[in-house]
Amino acid sequence: MKRKDYISWDEYFMGVSLLAAKRSKDPNTQVGACIVDRNNIILSTGYNGFPYGCSDDVYPWERSGDNTKYSYVVHAELNAILNARGKDLNGARLYVDLFPCNECAKAIIQSGIAEVIYLYDKYADSPEIIASKKMLNSAGVRLSHFKTGKDSIVLEFNK
Repeated sequence: MKRKDYISWDEYFMGVSLLAAKRSKDPNTQVGACIVDRNNIILSTGYNGFPYGCSDDVYPWERSGDNTKYSYVVHAELNAILNARGKDLNGARLYVDLFPCNECAKAIIQSGIAEVIYLYDKYADSPEIIASKKMLNSAGVRLSHFKTGKDSIVLEFNK
């Protein structure tokens, strides 16, 4: 008889997104993304961080002041799109833990991604997220709030 406690595809891909977020060195917000094709094959992953060649020891992580991270950080969604390196993303699904901003929404639409599955929408009332939702809806990108009955998925390195 087969196992019954296996995770769903959605749980698996959201888990990959959350695991990718663990690569972010941002001290405040860690976001991960995973792009998947129609056959449930992972095309790309990404997390929020600085572009290649821009040292995370040199560039700022501050959230306020004259020199902040916001001018430099590549968001997880855009990183995943860029990390796909030209793969066909048309019709793909994007799993991300934090709802995409307006700038990432533009890239999502232009890349042909058909659905965004998100875990949190904590900035829902911000102008950036309102604009993001307006564009994504206008472009026909399906928006799905991820729901599961699980609180966690445990990874063990030593069994």
